[in-house]
Amino acid sequence: MNTKIHVGLAVLATAFFTSGCVSTGTFEKMQADKDQQIKTLQQQKTSLEQDNAALKQQNAAQAQQSAQQVGSLEQEKAALLAASQQRQQQYDALVKDLSKEVEKGQLQVKQYQNMLTVDLAEQIFFDSGRASLKAGGKDVLKKVADALKGYENKIIRVVGYTDNVPVAKSLQATYPTNWELSVARATNVVRFLQDSGVPPERMVAAGRGEYDPVASNDTPEGRQKNRRIEIMLIDQSLANEMAKPAN
Repeated sequence: MNTKIHVGLAVLATAFFTSGCVSTGTFEKMQADKDQQIKTLQQQKTSLEQDNAALKQQNAAQAQQSAQQVGSLEQEKAALLAASQQRQQQYDALVKDLSKEVEKGQLQVKQYQNMLTVDLAEQIFFDSGRASLKAGGKDVLKKVADALKGYENKIIRVVGYTDNVPVAKSLQATYPTNWELSVARATNVVRFLQDSGVPPERMVAAGRGEYDPVASNDTPEGRQKNRRIEIMLIDQSLANEMAKPAN
């Protein structure tokens, strides 16, 4: 009887012990799984915090860049407005200085986006087929020179134009074609402006001959309009761009 009782207790103890070992292993595995989940979540949290910080930094950089762009555009707008106002003031001043000559039809003042022009009537300044300045033309040109002296930020381009009537044979030894005649007239105007106090380094002389008409050469009136001297006041920046060689 005692032997049977001892055997029974041994079996129960073995079963209890075995049951206890299984529970402990399961618990440890569950605990390890939870630890891994917690570690994964912590890593995800850290990654999200880093991403959030990077986004904040990126947003701050974009906001700063946008503010800088807005500021730059506002400065450009202000500069364009100031330049436009300056051009208008220069045009008004030039018209005022030469108002009597404009009224007499001796010249015209025109305004463009980046330049001003003074168109001189050819018959006032030159005899037909000649490049020497007439006395009456010199008087008008002296007033033009006085007006141009105030435009220190401008390049002054003087261009001669003719109609399509060939140069008379008696003058072809001096001016073989209208090219030479137009260049000679522009050069003489530049030299007169220089003698009147306009800095020569600011001036350019050129001739277009008959190849840039503003009216038809089929009528006397049209040919008269085409025979002209054009004085262009060009912004220094635009003149620099025009002088660059083509790529």
